[in-house]
Amino acid sequence: MSDPFGELRLDGKVLVITGGTQGLGAAIARRAAALGASVAVCGRNRPRGEAVAAELDGHFVPVELSDADSVLAVMPAVDAHFGRVDGLVNAAGLSTRGGVDDTSVELWDRLFAVNARAPFLLTQQAARLMRRSGGGSVVNIITMASHGGEPVLTAYAASKGALVTFTRNAGYSLQPDRIRVNGLNIGWTATEGEHGVQTATGQGADWLAEADRSRPFGRLLRPADIAPMATYLLSDAAAMVTGSVIDFDQTVHGPYGEHIAPDLAEAGA
Repeated sequence: MSDPFGELRLDGKVLVITGGTQGLGAAIARRAAALGASVAVCGRNRPRGEAVAAELDGHFVPVELSDADSVLAVMPAVDAHFGRVDGLVNAAGLSTRGGVDDTSVELWDRLFAVNARAPFLLTQQAARLMRRSGGGSVVNIITMASHGGEPVLTAYAASKGALVTFTRNAGYSLQPDRIRVNGLNIGWTATEGEHGVQTATGQGADWLAEADRSRPFGRLLRPADIAPMATYLLSDAAAMVTGSVIDFDQTVHGPYGEHIAPDLAEAGA
């Protein structure tokens, strides 16, 4: 008898995962490899990226997401190494703080380049390769801040809001090619990047214990909570799901979009 859950596996698929050198991206890469996928780990930090790729018997592709030429070199490098692309996870991003009054033009442009333009370019390039093999899946890691966000996250929230709209538009645009595009609005998550953000903004080394106590379900999200949803969307089990943006959080929006419980964006999402 065949395994009724076999469609949840990723055997034979080649996946490109940005931000795969640490945090949520690395967690998704590890789970995808455990489910049978071949993984291209993409990021800026070569030592970390090569270490994760070696652990997974994958391939490291360096990329600077703020540089369009660097982004455009990713898919040709993956295609040259693996000969195909079946899935893309846009997990990397910047969450640099800045409000309405103190966000510079340079910061606004950099956040939009990394958080919105890079996923667009990667999806555009990946789709051209996915068409050759009859389809594929894109998963965009977004943020609950895309609903509006905290006052200190103006440009970040706006850039991720753009990614929400692109996710829905691309899901509609690419469905004739059987290319699915979905997104996850991630809530506050404990990652290496978030630890750096918290300590840089004056929180103590034990900030996580206090943050965990503040959550409705007793702790922040962890990458291990989110990775299974990402790999589900990459798998054939989600073959009928596209253009969806899922709020992956333990807080609930009120009638006007505000959070009943306070929320901060995950660093790097």
